[in-house]
Amino acid sequence: MSANIVALAYLVASVFFILALKGLSSPVTARRGNIFGILGMIIAVGTTLTITENWQLILGCIAVGGTIGAIVAKRVQMTAMPELVAFMHSLVGLAAVFIAIAAINNPVSFGLPAVLPMGSKFELFLGTFIGAMTWSGSVIAFLKLSGRMSGAPVVFSGQHMLNLVLAIVMVGFGLWFFFSDTTNWTAFIAMTAIAFVLGFLIIIPIGGADMPVVISMLNSYSGWAAAGIGFSLGNPMLIIAGSLVGSSGAILSYIMCKAMNRPFLSVILGGFGSEGADVSADDGGQKTHRSGSADDAAFMLGNADTVVIVPGYGLAVARAQHAVKELADALQEKGINVRFAIHPVAGRMPGHMNVLLAEAEIDYEYVLEMDEINSDFSNTDVVLVLGANDVVNPAANTPGSPIYGMPILDAHKARTVMVVKRSMAAGYAGLDNELFYMDKTMMVFGDAKKVVEGMVKGL
Repeated sequence: MSANIVALAYLVASVFFILALKGLSSPVTARRGNIFGILGMIIAVGTTLTITENWQLILGCIAVGGTIGAIVAKRVQMTAMPELVAFMHSLVGLAAVFIAIAAINNPVSFGLPAVLPMGSKFELFLGTFIGAMTWSGSVIAFLKLSGRMSGAPVVFSGQHMLNLVLAIVMVGFGLWFFFSDTTNWTAFIAMTAIAFVLGFLIIIPIGGADMPVVISMLNSYSGWAAAGIGFSLGNPMLIIAGSLVGSSGAILSYIMCKAMNRPFLSVILGGFGSEGADVSADDGGQKTHRSGSADDAAFMLGNADTVVIVPGYGLAVARAQHAVKELADALQEKGINVRFAIHPVAGRMPGHMNVLLAEAEIDYEYVLEMDEINSDFSNTDVVLVLGANDVVNPAANTPGSPIYGMPILDAHKARTVMVVKRSMAAGYAGLDNELFYMDKTMMVFGDAKKVVEGMVKGL
């Protein structure tokens, strides 16, 4: 295949990737976006196979990896989707590191000069250290999300100074590698090892409540790692695809930071999540709450004119999305206006709640983002909160609170609030929720799926 045809094929694949991102920006067009992404990847991989002599080996590796991926994707539960995404990000970062090692070991096989020029060394340096940090950071995210490691922030004195010193030393080894006349494996290995350590240190101080931003951020890192390696190999497809992933992940991280009132630069440097880590969920005062049964909740829902359902991670844990669909249908049959309110960081990954509701085939027309629905809460008869905590905590409006300034769903402004939770335990932010103790709030304790099924029967 001629160079012009290859360039044209890569351009077509790039257009499909851009259309895929456009499609994924809305739940209505998400399926179409996925199809565009698949077509783009088929074209990109197929074109690459025509310009390599080892296409049989590559196809074999694709078959093995694709089979493993298909089995894992089919078996994974929706509740485990966040840690699966984090795990996949780690593989992208590790792949970038391995490609850089192979290119440095045998540059000629990658179409590079036997003695790597400074430009190639710089590109390999960027791809390697970003990829290494992405791998180790994603491993920590995976461990926290899967419960194999505590979700609480891990902080210690001098943590940020240690990160700064390690970063300076890593850059120092990178410069040594950059200015060496021959392949300096000592400098490269030292630089890579420090990058792996930095990835761990940057993610461990981040609390579980901030994991959606972490996943988005690591997604961005993996894209930039791929783009850096693409420059080294002179592969425009890697550069374009990596840049699209990197930039879209960065934009999503920025949007989510705004939704959590977090400084964007602090996220990039891994310096957030530690504030408020020592805040107790109990302020020492006696508080009382009102509780009721699923039948009580069904009676209140059945006599409402407007209902807003706020899903949270508890809904995912209980796998209650299909039961919620039945509840919404039952209410709508009674002529009740039912809508869903989604907070940008609800759940454990970007779009977690949207994915669950889509799986239950809930009409996108009734699924509204925070900015679209917040002004309507004051005119809502009943708000049903399912497993959400921090994203509906009115403490965000109280100066001095660790989450002060964080935009929340204004569920507390509704006439009646019902909260379905297993217990009165605090959320991932470690804060008690003032909403639970308001006179207008009724707590319904139990597994979200069983409670919602009880509400459907009560209706």
